[in-house]
Amino acid sequence: MLVVASCALAPAGARAAAPVQPFGANDFGGFHDVLPPGTNGLATLPQIAAFEANGARPPHNDDQVAMYRDLMYASPGLQRVDLGRYYKDSTFGVAPGDAGRTYSPGGRDDVTVVRDSSHGVPHVYATTRAGAMFALGYVTAEDRLFFIDILRHLGRAQLTSFAGGAPGNRAFDEMQWQTAPYTEDDLQRQITIGLQRYGAQGQEVHDDAVNYVAGINQYIGEAKLDPSKMPGEYAAINRPLGPDDWKLTDLIAEASLVGGIFGQGGGEEIQTMRLLQRFQARFGRATGARLWRQFAEVDDPEAPLTVRGRRFTYETGIRRVARGSAAVNHGPLQDVPIVAAGADSGTSASAASARASSGVAGLLAFPHANSNALVVSARKSASGHPLAVFGPQVAYFAPEILMEQDVHAPGLDARGAAFPGVNLYVELGHGRDYAWSATSAGQDIIDTFAVPLCDPGGGAPTLQSDHYLFRGQCLAMETLERSNSWSPNVADTTPAGSQTLQALRTKLGLVAARGTVGGRPVAFTRLRSTYMHEIDSAGGFDDLNNPDRIHGPRDFQRAAYKIGYTFNWFYVDSRHTAYFNSGNNPVRPPNVDPLVPTNARFEWRGFNPDDDTARYTPASQHPQAIDQDWMTSWNNRQAAGYAGALSNVFGPVYRSQMLDERIRPQLAHGRKMTLTGLVDAMEGAATVDLRGDTVLPYALAVLTARRAPGSRRRLPALAPDVAAAVGKLGAWQRSGAHRIDRDRDGHYDDSDAIAIMDAWWPRLLQAEFEPTMGQPLFDELQSVVEFDNAPNNHGDHLGSAYQTGWYGYANKDLRTLLRRRVRGRYARAFCGRGSFVRCRAALASSLHGALGVPRDALYHDPSGDCPDGDQTCFDAIRFRPLGAVTQPLIPWQNRPTFQQADEIQGHR
Repeated sequence: MLVVASCALAPAGARAAAPVQPFGANDFGGFHDVLPPGTNGLATLPQIAAFEANGARPPHNDDQVAMYRDLMYASPGLQRVDLGRYYKDSTFGVAPGDAGRTYSPGGRDDVTVVRDSSHGVPHVYATTRAGAMFALGYVTAEDRLFFIDILRHLGRAQLTSFAGGAPGNRAFDEMQWQTAPYTEDDLQRQITIGLQRYGAQGQEVHDDAVNYVAGINQYIGEAKLDPSKMPGEYAAINRPLGPDDWKLTDLIAEASLVGGIFGQGGGEEIQTMRLLQRFQARFGRATGARLWRQFAEVDDPEAPLTVRGRRFTYETGIRRVARGSAAVNHGPLQDVPIVAAGADSGTSASAASARASSGVAGLLAFPHANSNALVVSARKSASGHPLAVFGPQVAYFAPEILMEQDVHAPGLDARGAAFPGVNLYVELGHGRDYAWSATSAGQDIIDTFAVPLCDPGGGAPTLQSDHYLFRGQCLAMETLERSNSWSPNVADTTPAGSQTLQALRTKLGLVAARGTVGGRPVAFTRLRSTYMHEIDSAGGFDDLNNPDRIHGPRDFQRAAYKIGYTFNWFYVDSRHTAYFNSGNNPVRPPNVDPLVPTNARFEWRGFNPDDDTARYTPASQHPQAIDQDWMTSWNNRQAAGYAGALSNVFGPVYRSQMLDERIRPQLAHGRKMTLTGLVDAMEGAATVDLRGDTVLPYALAVLTARRAPGSRRRLPALAPDVAAAVGKLGAWQRSGAHRIDRDRDGHYDDSDAIAIMDAWWPRLLQAEFEPTMGQPLFDELQSVVEFDNAPNNHGDHLGSAYQTGWYGYANKDLRTLLRRRVRGRYARAFCGRGSFVRCRAALASSLHGALGVPRDALYHDPSGDCPDGDQTCFDAIRFRPLGAVTQPLIPWQNRPTFQQADEIQGHR
């Protein structure tokens, strides 16, 4: 079928070779980007041998590492003339004298590819759209064949059977199966049925996919005949013949993986239900419920915002919960295992997710949430053109999980980056006279429903019943299974083993747990609005790549609305800026509480289980802006009234504030921003410890207070060791609380203060909150919202840090004790049980305890990449190898993996 389709779409008859456009053709200038470590991800067996023997690298394997790494030493004070040292010129095409290899994949005469000699980026020129897609598939296989093979297997929860049974690989399979347990029929159905809803554009995307897959398979066929084209890693995993041919369903499988990691939010209602019960058990029904809602931070008035001055209501403002809609379990609650047999047998879906993000050994690791954006309007720019420094923060791999492409064909004119394997279109980059990027949004598009269990014979159901009630019918749960087995290989020596993954599917989603509501047994199911719609977002990317469809901010926002995954999208051209929050936000019945499971009778409006669709909120209800003076996003709250999910709590402290703090002074008193000034703002925030910036000032204010607020009694002096520590911490905080080694001597500039902060933080939180909360609640809350998101990331060295944590809880509580201005004050104070004197004593005692922690214990790296006690190495970024050619660690900085710096010079 694929061969027939490919032939039908191939160009008929002879054509002249596709001409290569001049450098800068149709490009209005002002585009820059960087994507470490390097474009080329191919390493053949001889190249691997040479690397292992003497460190020789394949061309373009690491030629963007230094420019990315060294920006931290040039900022602040970056000069415009030096911008090219840290970002590539990403103008369309190849500069004169920079052309490297020129070729036509598959011998086609409707496409020409030029690899530039500077960085090896593929520039695709085609006279037909089919030729462009074929070439994009081909160059993807050239640069990322082994990587996309990993991704398509993981998208099916088959990473272990492909690459080995390491604990991390098992954890990712388990997590993927609980997110997207698709059969092959499910994957095919999304192609044959799903895109039909989108008419001509759906057919266009389908045709693009067919030609793209044909290009991948062209390269695979050549590689099987020519060892110089075959990635050497296949031999290491006992697959010397290389990969199987690609299928269209592979694109859907990978899209489900990428969307599940970066483009969804919500589904934590079972955890929040447990938290509600803990809060009420500790503080009583009314106060407990109020505190529970405050700590969920659904509508904290102090949360930093991207859109200012406008309110967009989503899952907030509920005054009275609809009667019968909330379904709270009051009996035993049983997590449903995702592993039915074999290794990790009995592991639940929630446990699998926790293991996948806890540093267990495996091929892949990703941050909690991703990306940042800094955008300044034309009226606030020194040049009169908008400014943008933005990009996705998608972890660090070797080769990178993103790849670069530059494509020019009928209906396609774009350059940038995309996830290989689904990179039919540039997903983050620029067109002729506009640029766009995204950050993960994570708003709630997953709901948990309490579905009554039933007995088809009419008997009384039990917690183990395999039938459920849906719209008056007693239906059987559908069992979905995936069996994996593995054997040791050179790359993964995990002993041979196997496991069977299992998911139970209902009309209202996947079963996550079983319990009782009102004494009746129920299945708690999770329903995701993008489930069975993994490829639907392609229409939005298709538009963004087409210059005929994007002429300004409104066109951009219409394109972004087509993207069903939850992202914050940013746009600039030479005159305007824009923002739009995408996502299939389901329309719920009025007054349904989003924090707890919902009674199955309260379905989404317009929900159709036959095609997994529902009514979604209109574009006008999504946070958006055009030409706001300036905007920042680091996965923070989008706008007032717009709720986040528990996995992304929006409180008074958020890492986006570190960007805001650096933009405001540059725009104060009528000053205007420059592009290098905006880069400085980004890079200045990239080395800041959020705890030191936003919590430490108040903790030190408590410790250094001579009197309690409102009291005349003098407080006792601090012990000498505590006072000395306070002095070091204060100096570090006043200097900016950076984790940076500017003189490159192998030690942070404020090494002692940072070590004190690292040892103190968990002890500070315990001293501040546990006595008042009690251990059961304190531990439960920590299991849902971790204390800290440190640079080391449990040994994964992800770069991304300070995304989630108790920073806001500590900040607001300490400000309350200090009698500072607090909006949305907690229903009670926690530190010292509300006593300033007891709070100060508790903090001093916890700081004293932190001073005795040995550095070897504090900086013990579970990955084994660093010697015990090495502070800077402990934080350093690791390019996680997805092949045999590795990269060295680079110093920590918290910034996008692929980043654009744009100041567009003209407009059509």
